Amino acid sequence: MAFTFQSSDIAGRRQEIINAVRGNVVVSVQAPDGHAMRDTHTLTHVARACVDGGTPAIRCGGYGGVDDIASIAAAVDVPVFGLTKEGDTGVYITPTRQSVRAVVDAGAAVVCADATLRQRPDGSSFADLVELAHELGAVVMADCATPEEMAAAHKDGADIISTTLAGYTEHREKTEGPDFECLAHGRALVGPDAFVIGEGRFHTPALVAEGIKRGADAIIAGTAITDPGWITAAFSAALR
Repeated sequence: MAFTFQSSDIAGRRQEIINAVRGNVVVSVQAPDGHAMRDTHTLTHVARACVDGGTPAIRCGGYGGVDDIASIAAAVDVPVFGLTKEGDTGVYITPTRQSVRAVVDAGAAVVCADATLRQRPDGSSFADLVELAHELGAVVMADCATPEEMAAAHKDGADIISTTLAGYTEHREKTEGPDFECLAHGRALVGPDAFVIGEGRFHTPALVAEGIKRGADAIIAGTAITDPGWITAAFSAALR
């Protein structure tokens, strides 16, 4: 298995991804260092199970980096949204040109990269990363923290714009659940033609549905689907 674009140009590839994920839940399959599931083989099987459950795409990589991306991309027939996590502070999600190239080479159809307005380790701009990813034939998703960053990423050519980092930088307070205000405001700034994904703390089906109502074209959910430890704790908490 493996996903293969039918289109040769970026506009066509962008539309393929949009058509695949619109109105759906993309599942994030990641586990940090020290987590019981921090194993590429394990996460690959989890990704396959999520595809069996109907997800039209998988977001993966993170601290497992290109090994996770390559393994999962080879095992599923849906697009992989790939990323690296390099360090744990500042701009660390696919932060450099080299990171973008590595994610594409590993088999990702979509490159997910930090699109905040902070300085990158190699001095590149987000627009530089978009240009390189497009040259390599990949679609780009902008991981943003604020509505203003969503607007800037849209201007810089991002194919998909997400609220991934809302609440995870110093520029916006973390909300208990999804940051619906960021989502709605960002949608208003980028307009109806941009493709917006809500991501971050979508822990229940009801929150996913609300995200669509607030302006998202699709939702990315991870922990509440793919982390048995978190799920077990949530069930146990209901009895206390």
